[in-house]
Amino acid sequence: MSKQITLSKPFTLAGKGLHTGLQITATFCPAPENHGYILRRTDIDGQPCITCSAENVVETTRGTVVARGDVKVSTIEHAMAALYASSIDNCLIDIDGPEMPILDGSALPFIQAIQHAGLTEQAAEKQYITIDSEIVIDGSKGEHIVVSPADHFSIDITIAFESKMLANQRAELGGITDFATEVASARTFVFVRDIQPLLELGYIRGGDLDNAIVIYENQLSQDKLDMLADTMRVPHMDATKLGYLNRKPLTWPNEMARHKLLDLVGDLALTGHPLRARVTAFKPGHTINNKVAREIINAIQNKTK
Repeated sequence: MSKQITLSKPFTLAGKGLHTGLQITATFCPAPENHGYILRRTDIDGQPCITCSAENVVETTRGTVVARGDVKVSTIEHAMAALYASSIDNCLIDIDGPEMPILDGSALPFIQAIQHAGLTEQAAEKQYITIDSEIVIDGSKGEHIVVSPADHFSIDITIAFESKMLANQRAELGGITDFATEVASARTFVFVRDIQPLLELGYIRGGDLDNAIVIYENQLSQDKLDMLADTMRVPHMDATKLGYLNRKPLTWPNEMARHKLLDLVGDLALTGHPLRARVTAFKPGHTINNKVAREIINAIQNKTK
């Protein structure tokens, strides 16, 4: 039987939040057995804690947000994916703001920090989630996720956008141990056409060309693109040159699909325990991911009644 695992020592990561733009510091600490993942808001009187559970997710519009009462922490999915993929069961995260730092838009900085900190085996047995029959969830926009019984965790996803540049893409994860090399460095992405509406809604105030893949496929006037660049505090670009605006090229041709797989791993981490199942997803996103995670929790609770 496998044992529960925590960090060998704390580590700290700092940077701006993708949506808030605030400078935030998060310290990941060892935690006792059966603790799970808990966020502690050190910037608030009393340092309230939030358990990272699918049942505590209160928003999924542009990231996964967990809350306890009025206290929230958003954009936790990359950190959760890194903890889960590193087989960590117990971790206390001290955070001094309302959002996890976005860093480079992937889970790689978290993975690297975990590897540097090291892991410690604990005395308690690791608790796995197994399911007895398929769980099928459909979304309102053609999304579809199936969780099937299996002896280990694997994912197969397909993404589909109304886009000339980003056609259907597929990504697979045959086992969670492949996450660090095959998925972790996949960055979040955004279409230029969506940036202004998102800014008007109060999102991506910390977004830039260093923490997201920016897809420019519908030509704007030079003036409009310049205004958008000024809003995001990035250099002006030639409006006639369509494509990916980032200085760093894509790591894989299907990096966007791999990032959606990364997000799904992070959202499934909120089931509370490592999952032994085959997950097949079409057009996954935080909303349907959370519905699946909640349904898995319900299935386990029903099985133990």
